[in-house]
Amino acid sequence: MYITIIDHIEIDREIRSVRNNGQEIHLTGLEYGLLDYLSAHANRICSRWELLDNIWGTRFQYDTGTIDVHLNALRRKLGWSPKQPIEAVRGIGFILHTERVQNDVSPLSILLYDWLRAHESELQAHGLAVQMQLTPWVNTLTIHPDSLIKWLDASLEALLPTAQTGTLCLSSRLTVHHFSLTLDINGTLTELRIPILRNS
Repeated sequence: MYITIIDHIEIDREIRSVRNNGQEIHLTGLEYGLLDYLSAHANRICSRWELLDNIWGTRFQYDTGTIDVHLNALRRKLGWSPKQPIEAVRGIGFILHTERVQNDVSPLSILLYDWLRAHESELQAHGLAVQMQLTPWVNTLTIHPDSLIKWLDASLEALLPTAQTGTLCLSSRLTVHHFSLTLDINGTLTELRIPILRNS
């Protein structure tokens, strides 16, 4: 069954088929994989390593440039511009913006995305690539933005002096009792735990 991704682009995941205005678009396996994965995770940043792991497998884990080649071909076939609706987030990965949920993106996701962009040059100066892996449950939680920014800034200030070339990963996890946001610089972890409040 075809479902609409954005505008007149439809995808049928059962038969791995894509249509534009009702006309089938012939995509290679990797082009389809990119569209399928980005649309399934629309409006959040997918890191290059995440795309390689889930579409290419481990064979090409050290060749992130191949993603750009296949994304450019996908954009041409769908008639998309180089910047929209798939945006390249420098030093991190890619995000597919869709009309259906574009105005309902999680404030926390936007906050973290903006924070990473604001510290992009500082992180790159230390030779750090950035990944952001958030659980879908983030959308259901409310965190005071100022408190989170202060925690992130303090954590980064403490971790950067000892950081070496590698990866900074922002990830989240949900347990029965709390939601945690973890800042990981080459295995040095800083975790913020936010209790889950339940109605009695």
